[in-house]
Amino acid sequence: MNDERFPGLHRRGFLAATTGAATALALTGCGGSGEKATSDGAPRRGGRLRAAFAGGGASETLDPHLASLFADAARAKALFDKLADYGADLSARPRLAERWEPNKTLDRWQVTLRKAVFHDGKPVTAEDVLYSYRRIADPKQAFRAKASLEPIDLDASRATGERSIEFVLKRPTAEFPNVLASFGAYVVPENATEFDDRPIGSGPFRFVSFAPGRSAVFRRFDDHWDGAPLLDEIEFVVAGEESARVNALLGGQVEYAHELNPTTARAHEGGGQIEIVRLRNSAMQAFCMKTDRAPFDDERVREAFFLIADRQELVDGALSGAGEIGNDLFGKGYEYYAADLPQRTQDLDRARALLKQAGAENLKVTLDTSAVAAGFTEAAGIFRDQAAKAGVTIDVKMGSKDSYWSDILDGGTLCCYRSGAMPVEAHISQRLLTDSTTNATKWRHKDFDALYQQAQSTRDRTERAAVYGRMQRRLHTEGGFLVWGFADWIIGTSRSLKGVETKAPANTLDWARFDRVWLA
Repeated sequence: MNDERFPGLHRRGFLAATTGAATALALTGCGGSGEKATSDGAPRRGGRLRAAFAGGGASETLDPHLASLFADAARAKALFDKLADYGADLSARPRLAERWEPNKTLDRWQVTLRKAVFHDGKPVTAEDVLYSYRRIADPKQAFRAKASLEPIDLDASRATGERSIEFVLKRPTAEFPNVLASFGAYVVPENATEFDDRPIGSGPFRFVSFAPGRSAVFRRFDDHWDGAPLLDEIEFVVAGEESARVNALLGGQVEYAHELNPTTARAHEGGGQIEIVRLRNSAMQAFCMKTDRAPFDDERVREAFFLIADRQELVDGALSGAGEIGNDLFGKGYEYYAADLPQRTQDLDRARALLKQAGAENLKVTLDTSAVAAGFTEAAGIFRDQAAKAGVTIDVKMGSKDSYWSDILDGGTLCCYRSGAMPVEAHISQRLLTDSTTNATKWRHKDFDALYQQAQSTRDRTERAAVYGRMQRRLHTEGGFLVWGFADWIIGTSRSLKGVETKAPANTLDWARFDRVWLA
């Protein structure tokens, strides 16, 4: 990418199928829905799509097991496949796995692979899957899906044929298909260790080039098991600033701009120059409190912060109203979400009383934020003003867009946070267990871990939901996530780009599904 081609970009900086009877996701007209295909006209083959994402700077990698940012995930799903992925309803849909079936005690699952090949023509086998999962589970590494794969006894699991695997589990697990769909659980060739030079996957696109923090180019893989993409090529362009992504889209330098802010969307919606796609309420918006250090190691301080927040003011101000309020829990509207808990509202008198009890009157705390995500800086400013009314002084600290997510995972005490869609149980496994690799709140409680294992082992759905309810009641009372809202996920596209799915939350199968779009 050079100044002449992308001047603005260079200058400014990117689940419940449970038996073998599950069926593959149907795609009509390559557009994700019949209505979309009809309104967009006949799909057309050819061309290069240029998609602009916020990125992670020079440290970016194509290692799919390290995928953390949305740009990483979009590139990974273009190059690689998982055994399953999340549908728009967050249930697990078969991908490389053709089917799965448990034994009666739910502690052994037989998975049969479909016929698929890697980009070098070699078949995808059971040994490739086992190698991939064992790599992810390496205790010396911090791969994203490690906690999600924890229920699998990978020493005892084995290939029972070239395309069949018996997964032996450490305990009965009713929702094992969600494990297969875990964020980051991609299948790579056996013994693969290097991914940035010439990665080989089984995804719909194959590698052409990669310049970390700048761009990546992939070409159509004609032998993909789910059919070849319509596009000839896709180029992922990194543009850290939202304004750079918007200007590139308006200037015809890209056809797809990921993550626009609500103000931009309102300005261009219905204007005719570009299309605005809203994926409703698909992004959790939160402040993340580190529960292992002062002042948030005192649950009275955490409760006070819950009560300081005026959630509607945050949604109106930081999201321009493009979302709905949260209740300090992840997954509003998803299966197992504890919708019966009373909606928390601002109570400054109670907050001040709790702070006094905790010896934290006149508290001063730093809030880490960044322009890395839409609404972050606005939310930080609004919350600072809300906290002042309770006698709390918040110092807003701006962080680097390139390193923000890694910086705030272990550092600081309070930060702006967000998440795309995933099942409630996946959020718990990846972020709230003692060994979770992305445990940003440092919530580590062995009895909570035990409840998660109990939920996973409970066959009856109603009983399982009751266990998840107990866990969420505890998080609602004393957890580290102050979830103030759920934002629309906003994407901008050129009018020539067709087939973009409009109902797929971020992180799900049909989000950034570039093998199913076309240029008119």
